[in-house]
Amino acid sequence: MKLSTRSRYGTRMLIDIARNGNGQPVSVSDISRRLGVSVKYLEQLIRPLKRGGYLDSVRGPKGGHMLTRAPEEITVGEVVRLLEGGINLTDCVGDSGKCKRAATCNVRAVWIEATNAMNSILDSITLSQISHEEDGTCCQ
Repeated sequence: MKLSTRSRYGTRMLIDIARNGNGQPVSVSDISRRLGVSVKYLEQLIRPLKRGGYLDSVRGPKGGHMLTRAPEEITVGEVVRLLEGGINLTDCVGDSGKCKRAATCNVRAVWIEATNAMNSILDSITLSQISHEEDGTCCQ
């Protein structure tokens, strides 16, 4: 499984806001400059993050975006699930009805276990933990 840029950049954007917001709105142009991601693409990610209850927006000259919850209360897993629409390794993990062999498939148990392990790891990491990393760099 490979995570899309939606979840990678969305997570990086939330970390940037956690780092640079200090309770104040952070402009998307500032986030764009720091992350090297276009404003247009970040704006596409802001919509689902607002609907998901992670961001709030403030209009005006000193406007921007703020986290709605403390960074230590937001896990990477919940952000990735929101932006990816779930993170099951196969369709049958989330819905056994998606595969006519699900009831007898010996491999399905492996996919379920691997999916659970991945979710567990992502749910154990908060934005706060990542935002306190030394130099703040991360993968593309």
